[in-house]
Amino acid sequence: MQPSKAIPRRKKVRLAVALGSSVACLGAASIALLGGVTPAVAANIASQPDAQIAVFMVPLTLLLMVMLFEAARFIWRGRIPVQTPAKRSLKTHWQGRN
Repeated sequence: MQPSKAIPRRKKVRLAVALGSSVACLGAASIALLGGVTPAVAANIASQPDAQIAVFMVPLTLLLMVMLFEAARFIWRGRIPVQTPAKRSLKTHWQGRN
């Protein structure tokens, strides 16, 4: 078995994404704690219907916006990716006889 040769650029991107998400998570947690949001307060906030709707709708809206952005990006590029055509079945010498 051959060892996998990952592209060095991809390793850098993975490392950057991992570090960026870790820093963002720690930053959000520290801001929440400095703002006085404790787990007990968060539980009270989460029991309100408006917060429950926001928790559902914000990621859904972000997903929709990303999908619209990707569609617009394809359109601005001027060429929409096409599907590969289906393979034609070639009749061999043995398939032509009954």
